[in-house]
Amino acid sequence: MSDILKDIQKELPRVINSANFEGANIVLYTDDKEFLIDNQGKIKELVNKFKKRIELRADSKLLKTQEETEKIIKDTIPKEAGLTEILFDPQRSIVVIEAKRPGLVIGKSGLILKDIKNNSFWIPQIQRSPAIKSKITESIRAVLYQNNNTRKRFLNSVGKKIYKEWNPEKIEGWIRISFLGGGRQVGRSCLLLQTPQTKVLMDCGVNVAGKGKDKFPYLDVSEFKINELDAIILSHAHLDHSGLIPYLFKMGYRGPVYMTAPTRDIAALLALDFIGVAYKQAAAPLFSSIDVKEMVKHTICLGYNEVSDISNDMRITFYNSGHALGSAMTHINIGNGAHNLLYTGDFKYARTRLLDRAVSNFPRLETAIIEATYGGRANVLPPRKESEDQLIGEIKETIEKGGKVLIPELGLGRAQETMLILEEAMRNNSLPKVPIYIDGMIWDINGIHTAYPDFLNANVRREVFQDNNPFLSETFVRVGSPTERKEVVEGGPCVVLATSGMLVGGASVEYFRHFAPHHKNKICFVCYQGQGSLGRQVQDGIKQIQMSVNGKDELIEVQMPVITIEGLTAHAGRNELLEFANRTQPRANRIIINHGEQSKCLDLASSIYKLHHIETNVPRNLETIRLR
Repeated sequence: MSDILKDIQKELPRVINSANFEGANIVLYTDDKEFLIDNQGKIKELVNKFKKRIELRADSKLLKTQEETEKIIKDTIPKEAGLTEILFDPQRSIVVIEAKRPGLVIGKSGLILKDIKNNSFWIPQIQRSPAIKSKITESIRAVLYQNNNTRKRFLNSVGKKIYKEWNPEKIEGWIRISFLGGGRQVGRSCLLLQTPQTKVLMDCGVNVAGKGKDKFPYLDVSEFKINELDAIILSHAHLDHSGLIPYLFKMGYRGPVYMTAPTRDIAALLALDFIGVAYKQAAAPLFSSIDVKEMVKHTICLGYNEVSDISNDMRITFYNSGHALGSAMTHINIGNGAHNLLYTGDFKYARTRLLDRAVSNFPRLETAIIEATYGGRANVLPPRKESEDQLIGEIKETIEKGGKVLIPELGLGRAQETMLILEEAMRNNSLPKVPIYIDGMIWDINGIHTAYPDFLNANVRREVFQDNNPFLSETFVRVGSPTERKEVVEGGPCVVLATSGMLVGGASVEYFRHFAPHHKNKICFVCYQGQGSLGRQVQDGIKQIQMSVNGKDELIEVQMPVITIEGLTAHAGRNELLEFANRTQPRANRIIINHGEQSKCLDLASSIYKLHHIETNVPRNLETIRLR
């Protein structure tokens, strides 16, 4: 077999000191100043020939000191850019420049960055400073850029594994996918994709409303061996997709996890919160913060539309799924074109206030795996404007009666969408001016949203860029302590957005306990309520609930009205799912349906087959489907 690093170096003059992998990317190091500054298009020629991402960097001997480089950066970047931090990654010759206005750091046609590189020989990378401080983002950046020999060795080992059997010729063989979770249910999504050469896990979540073994994927099957796993792909950060990934690191996994950068930050935040919730419930957490840190160290982040090899016979591309910040559909090219698979994860095929709608055009496509959370005949969602008006109307009615409104929220995505709706309503005087309290980890996730505005739709992105950040509106009041929570409970009319969205732990349960007995208050469900969750029980009309409060059982009478507004969901409704199946370009030959209650999965599969004549499958958990 060919050695791709040697093949590339043969094409270059003798100015390359060393060559390394960074995942699927190839990095060449040189101590030749002239070649670093101007290689006369030779690197571009190599990229075109080998069809790989190849980058040229300075050997450490060439680099200016960190003190000299800081001075060069501060002297070169205009003050209006709002420079906030400079982070050095000396093992990889990278300097990370964080600023409030990254465009001013880049300069016209990238001239400022070019000056920094040519004067310091460090490769500058730009990051946006979050408008809302995010401790998790700061911690993650510290893990990734400090004492980074481990990270460099890891990335190189991933590349060696990808290219170990590197051969530009066609690779063929059988392809199959096993459902270890998420089959005919919502929760614990986990799919194992296999070829003769490769094993890849797509998502590994927990069923937050489940009990006992039903809470976790089936990782005890004979064909799942953690030491044989080549990669994990994470579609988005919600716990039913990401929640068990740190546990895999606790059990010894040390391979890569592919996701977008916002998903990495939020998945780490939710995992740490998951540990905290376990302690509050006097239960032993499944994993520790050390395991979360290991997950972060082993992430490889890709942007939308960025193609990357993940093994010698698989190449992936992420596309916007419209579901939550950084959520991605994964297109997998298997066997150099032998089969093309799309795993949608959760998606929204309609534009929302926060995100653009999911992508539906792909290079090639034979099989698609789609969700069916709202795939049943009764899940035809009303127009979004109608649902927004209903929410505003319900809140207005309650406030005018002197009551409080509780909106249990998923901290990621769904809460930010609600905030945008309420902020506009307050600004337009559609709602009385009352406090909107934000409790739980929603505020931290707001901070992550402001750090990655490029993943948001054009309207929100423009507001963030113009320092008119809707998440920083005076309308919103952060609640950060039990004392402040008590003041909300004892205070006047208000709206409370609190996690968790299914009333299974978190601040929302505390507010529910206090609000439920009073008929003038109201609870509005705007996100999916999992089977077995307290939220689903309340939604279904339960009137008395036994709750443990400070170690004592307490009977809670549910007197407040319970409202469900399905049209605000971040999932595709039935009509969106049918439209997606019909409009995907190219059309899939087969659609596999998961992530939905059994009746909804079967109903959607039947409708897609009847309407569009596409073969459908509805696997149960533990079933395996041969794709080729």
